[in-house]
Parts: sequence; structure tokens; C-alpha cells
Amino acid sequence: MRRLLVGLAAATVLVAATACGSSDSSGSSGKNASSGGTTTLNMGLIPIVDVAPLYLGRQKGFYSKRGLKLSMTMAQGGAAIVPGVVSGQFQFGFSNMTSLMIAQSNGVPVKAVANGVASTGVAGKDFGAMVVKKGSSLKSAKDLEGKKVAVNTLKNINETAVRASMRKAGADPDKVTFVELAFDQMPAALDKGRIDAAMVVEPALATIRSQGGTEIASSLVDIAKNLTVAMYFTSTQYAQQHPDLVKKFQEATAESLAYADAHPGEVRAIVTTYTKIPAAVLARVTLPKWPAEPDRASIESLEKLGEQDGLFKKTPDLDKLLP
Repeated sequence: MRRLLVGLAAATVLVAATACGSSDSSGSSGKNASSGGTTTLNMGLIPIVDVAPLYLGRQKGFYSKRGLKLSMTMAQGGAAIVPGVVSGQFQFGFSNMTSLMIAQSNGVPVKAVANGVASTGVAGKDFGAMVVKKGSSLKSAKDLEGKKVAVNTLKNINETAVRASMRKAGADPDKVTFVELAFDQMPAALDKGRIDAAMVVEPALATIRSQGGTEIASSLVDIAKNLTVAMYFTSTQYAQQHPDLVKKFQEATAESLAYADAHPGEVRAIVTTYTKIPAAVLARVTLPKWPAEPDRASIESLEKLGEQDGLFKKTPDLDKLLP
């Protein structure tokens, strides 16, 4: 939580996190720019499979036909994207629900505007999982006590997911050491023994499986069936000042989500344009679900776990946060 508030004061530093961005990552800086009837929207994203619909939507013209041009910038996680959106560096961002709830509980003015990504709800066949290296003696979340587990952001959704799996297995989540690593750094760290387990999402999950790694828990599924993992959001100020652009973004994103859900082959192809995943590994990627609407009940389950883990200064107001 302190990291989030500190980040708000230093949001402009986030530009340094663009090394993994797409070829269209230059864009306009700070405020959205309009030219010839087209408005450029700066997007804060994470280089994972989850955001494939936006790249597909841009490619298929779903945004351009509404007068929108997306400029993508990559960051490590939702906790880093939130301050960029609030400061005006990004007009919209992609963030997991825990980061958004933490932000709101700290008085940060954020507003979710479009659904992002959901778990498949099927244990053993989800796009996120707790994994260990080939030959590991760890067989379930119960074995994680006293071990080092990597998550992309501390005190956030993936840490909550690990804790949920450990509680379900009868283990004490306070007896694990969490290590913060970017998803794309987890395969090497696991393979070299710097960590004992990792909570990963695709495409890092497929990379670890290609190395012989195995899944010991479907941690997102352990939180709630059909969990709404993340959403696209903006600042409350931007939503109030630019309702027309928010509506266009919502419409284009809804079309993009539906297209991605119906065209898995094209999803796999577009992922190669903004990640470094090899084609052979890409074929093993488990795709998430991209429903049109968030699952409120699953978000409420995530909220309760966040409160149990002490993540919120006060109970998030979901009526104000959600569309």
C-alpha cells in the first residue's frame, strides 16, 4: 500500500518501464492527443496473454473505426500502472482487481470501465497456476511452508491467491517467504533454484512447463470459480471529463473481448508481437476467458480475502469502483 502511494508521487518514472512495449509505444505523452478526428489513448499494460484482445482489436480496426488510436506502454504489474493512470500519463490501464481495490481503499480516484480477463474456472487447466521446477519435492500448496515463492507484485492478487491455496491445503500462509519478480523472470529463477515455487500466468506458465515444471495448485481457481482477475480502468477525473471517449473505449473493448474469445488461433498469433515467447511454447499456452461482463460475486470473494490479508485501509466500495 505504501508502494502505491509512493508511486503516485513518482508516476512519471513509469516511462522507464517501456522496454517490452510494442512498436507503437511512443504515442503522445501525458494527455490524449487528437489529430484528424483520431484520439490517441495511452495505455498502461502488462506483457501477458491477458491483454491480447486489445492488440487484436487494434489490428482489426475496432478502435480506429471509433476514432481511437491505442499507444501501448508496458509495466510489471497493476500496482505500477495505477499511479500512471491517476497522474494522466495513461488514459486507461490494465490492472488486477486487488490493485484497484487497494487504490480505492487508499482514496486513489480510479474507475473500472471495461472487463479485462477471467479465470477458466477449471483446476489444472487455467491460465494461472502455482508451479515448481522439474523434480521438485513440493507436491501441493501444503508443502510451501518455509519456502520462497515468487509473485509479480507483493501484497497483491497473486500473493492472495497463494495464500488461498495454502489455506485450502491446510498450510499456514504466514510461513512462506514471498519474492517479487516480473513474470518473465520467473522461469529462469525457478530453473536455477533461486525460488522454490512461482505464481505465474501465461505465457510464463507455458515456458515453465516446457522446462519440465509442474503445477501444484490452480490458485486463481482456489479464490473463486470464474474469477474476474483484472479490468481496464481510468481515473475518475478522466471518466467525468471525457465520457464520450470512455464510451467509445468500452464499446471497442467489448468487441475486442468477444473477438478474442471466439478466435483463439489469432490470440496466440498476436501474443508473439508483444512478448518474446517462442512459437513452440506458444502452442502450449492455456488461454483465459474474456467475458463481456465482470463476475461481481468473484470480486467480492477476492475482496474478503484481501481484507483477511490486511491489504485494505478500508473496505473498497465496489458500487463506485465497478462500471
